[in-house]
Amino acid sequence: MLPTTIAPSPAVPASGIPHAEGVSNDEFRAAMSRLAAGVVLVTAHDPDDGPRGEDVGMTATAFMSVSLDPPLVLVSLRNGSRMDDLLTEVPVWAVSLLAESQRHIAGRFAMKGRISDRLLFADVPWTRGEVSGAPLMGGALATLECRTENRVVSGDHTLVIGRVLTAALPTTDGGPLTYFKGKYRHLG
Repeated sequence: MLPTTIAPSPAVPASGIPHAEGVSNDEFRAAMSRLAAGVVLVTAHDPDDGPRGEDVGMTATAFMSVSLDPPLVLVSLRNGSRMDDLLTEVPVWAVSLLAESQRHIAGRFAMKGRISDRLLFADVPWTRGEVSGAPLMGGALATLECRTENRVVSGDHTLVIGRVLTAALPTTDGGPLTYFKGKYRHLG
């Protein structure tokens, strides 16, 4: 009979205690930071906030095309975030695919702990979507207006699948704004 060898158990990484499946939050975050992603601004109009309602926006990098027929997209929203709560109530919303020149817009709508989105929209060019009533950013590479088809809670996020109701290409100047290794970047 051959002697059996017992493999040593892996050491707990200094970056945190692994989940039962073996990867820590820090390890997962570091690995995923190496996946370049496009940057979008997700917007919606909250008709119940104030006398005229309020426009709400959120920077997202977890956005993708799902289907061509019918045209569907998916955005991942942190559970309990203002946008997640709003899209539970409001069925229509919009997405602006940001250009590399719109890094400042991505940064301002990614701020945590802001009191109101009203000021964030104050000095950036935008138009109101005809179908969704949500802001569409001027200078974006493309804009979409969507209606929620499905919501799937997955871990600490909700995957919102939207049917694309309108698609426009307001500008073709410049390249896309991307996010890589924790920073906004441009191709080139």
